[in-house]
Amino acid sequence: MSNLSDSLIDRPEYVAKLYAWKTKTDLVKIVTGVRRCGKSKLFSLFQAKIMAEDNVKANQIININLEDLLQIREIGLEFDEQKFLINYDKLLDYILSHLNSDKMNYVFIDEIQLLRDWQLVINTLRLRDNIDVYLTGSNAYMFSSDLANSFGGRYIEIKMQPFSFKEYVSAYQKKLAQNQDTINLQEIYSHYIKESGFPQTTDFSSNRQLINDYLLDTVYLNTIQKDIVKRFNINDTNKLDAVVHYLFDNIGNETSIRGIERGLKAGGYNISVPTIDTYIQGLLDSYLLYKCDRYDLKGKQFLDSNSKYYVADIGLRTALLGHEDKDFGHILENIVYLELLRRGYKVSVGKVATKIIQQDGKNERKNLEVDFVAQKSGGEIEYYQVALYALEPETLKRELSSLETIDDNYPKFLLSMDYGSGENKGIKRLNVLDWLMAVEYNA
Repeated sequence: MSNLSDSLIDRPEYVAKLYAWKTKTDLVKIVTGVRRCGKSKLFSLFQAKIMAEDNVKANQIININLEDLLQIREIGLEFDEQKFLINYDKLLDYILSHLNSDKMNYVFIDEIQLLRDWQLVINTLRLRDNIDVYLTGSNAYMFSSDLANSFGGRYIEIKMQPFSFKEYVSAYQKKLAQNQDTINLQEIYSHYIKESGFPQTTDFSSNRQLINDYLLDTVYLNTIQKDIVKRFNINDTNKLDAVVHYLFDNIGNETSIRGIERGLKAGGYNISVPTIDTYIQGLLDSYLLYKCDRYDLKGKQFLDSNSKYYVADIGLRTALLGHEDKDFGHILENIVYLELLRRGYKVSVGKVATKIIQQDGKNERKNLEVDFVAQKSGGEIEYYQVALYALEPETLKRELSSLETIDDNYPKFLLSMDYGSGENKGIKRLNVLDWLMAVEYNA
């Protein structure tokens, strides 16, 4: 079996998004996402497209990687005491000196947040008629109110993730030289959740030791050190690691900061609520973690308590926690959540109703919830319930109950690993792997 290079894997959805904005040169295009998810590779794919289709020449393209020590030395940038790059004027001079004065220039800068006062450089470039600017960033903290003020809203953000299941299947097909008709989606899914969707891991021919080492050292530790430890000046990372492990171990569970504090204390860690809150914000800003808030469908408002958290990549979770044989339901839920984000939905957990049930002779209030309320711009809503398997009568009844309680006419879906599709009282039952592959149903 030959090695699979991520350089062979196209990211057509992301390339199309970049290409759609190519003529809007007054807008800065910013690709964000967790480190090593393929942002630099996306730029290479995009450059190949404009060179092939728009007759753009190599001398019209300027590539700068602010993690490349040789290049930043060539430019004349230096590090300050906090390990941020300074002398932004040197970067501006470098770019201006490399421009093709007679044609449109395309400037690509990786990891722009590493440079202090980078907005001054980019705003200067953006105002030039012959420069089209593209940036990557691995930390949402860069998107402060200062950014909006500096650019006056003249930027477009494209949010990028590691390989989706569909992209991973494409990688797997190339690795095995098989077409889609002969592959086993269930088998590939098993690899996906164990081995990760980070593109570079597909080079390792399913060698779990190499994959785990890469995920822990190159992805996790690199992100923690550069985006969280440095930002918050953390001296002891043990507490940060404890918070990460707790959140990764509780994906899909309703979680409060107080609940995390109690859980960590039970494990021997005494971490204050403000510290936990700070660490979580760092994880969210670095795109290692996503927060899914709860929404009251009846009251039409977001709820402050008990959000759910999901991880950027299940393979990273597997490597970090060191086990892969539990929480398959929540793992599937995590993957569906990320896919909904990829498809452009704003996603929340839906509180449907409060139900009084008897337990141990006492009346208890139980919230009926739907896993995901997915809304696109324009207001169209879809409801999703996710279950590992749902064909047993009692399981099916339980999984459908929340969806059946919703009294509007928006589409409702139950996604599971069960084979085939069907419908119950207007609720579509779909095989989740086919849904992830974007197979259309007419049920």
